[in-house]
Parts: sequence; structure tokens; C-alpha cells
Amino acid sequence: MIHLVLYQPEIPPNTGNVIRTAMATGSVVHLIKPYGFVLDEKHLKRAGMDYVELTDIREHLNWTDFIRSEHPENIFFLTRYGHKAPDQFDFTRCKGDIYLVFGRESTGIDKHILKEHLDTCIRLPMKADARSLNLSNCVAIMTYEVLRQLGYPGLSNDEVIKGSDFLERNEWPEVD
Repeated sequence: MIHLVLYQPEIPPNTGNVIRTAMATGSVVHLIKPYGFVLDEKHLKRAGMDYVELTDIREHLNWTDFIRSEHPENIFFLTRYGHKAPDQFDFTRCKGDIYLVFGRESTGIDKHILKEHLDTCIRLPMKADARSLNLSNCVAIMTYEVLRQLGYPGLSNDEVIKGSDFLERNEWPEVD
């Protein structure tokens, strides 16, 4: 199972987008306090739509609380300070759950934490003059890279709500 860990998230819409990604991929969301927003049902529902009730969301008082409660063995950190791209990690070799840690939007993951895990720090390659990508985009990119390597376990390749043959069964007007 994939665990998406948000270290002190600051922006509710990003957290909501992560919840949506987690629901769609069967991942668990971990939120590490403090947050840059009030985490109540109203704000979370607005950000995460109706996916909140369908997602395993776990809150942690701080980093130490997270480590003590989860005991993550396969833990990876997405950071601008990483030196390896996602494809340089073989997630198929991980035994057990995979934890992907993402930092707060303004300052990232605590530098002391990163220094202790330099060998599992990942950087998404980008132009030299680009500082970073949006947090929820990074979560989606990394989640799907791990899933790609694992063969998309438990995920459907077909449209199940309208049916896999939806386009074939219907007539569509021509578009100019």
C-alpha cells in the first residue's frame, strides 16, 4: 500500500487534491501537524469533495508521533534537495508499505529529517531556474510512478461508471 504523508501542509486545496488522488489510487493520507489551515469537516470537504469519507486519513501531532505510530520502513522524501529522479528507485523491491513524504508548500520538509534520509530523497527533474512544482501535482506524479512500477495493483484500466464501451455505444456530434 502507498501512504502519502503531508508534512505540515499549508494550503487546503492542495490537501484536498491529495485526498482525491489517494481515494482514486487506494492510498492512505497522513497529515502531520501543525497545519496552515483549520482542519474541520467544512474546509476538508470543500477541498476534498466527497472523497473525504472514502479515504483513509490519519492525523499525527508531529513527526515523532508519525514515526512512532507508523514505523515506516520504506520511506521516501520528495525534495528539491534530492539528487535522484523517481525512476532511479526500484519500488518493486520494497517489502511492505511505501511511504512518500511531501513537505509544506513554503519551506518543504524539515532539513534535519532530510539529512537523516539522504539516500531516499527524490527530486523531480525540472529546468534549473524552476524552484518547485505544485505540491498536489508532485504527489500525483510520485504516486503514479510508484503504481506504474508496481503494475497498478487493484486499479481499473476501464471506465466502470458509464461502462468500458461508453464511446462505442453512443453517437457524438461532429466538432469543428
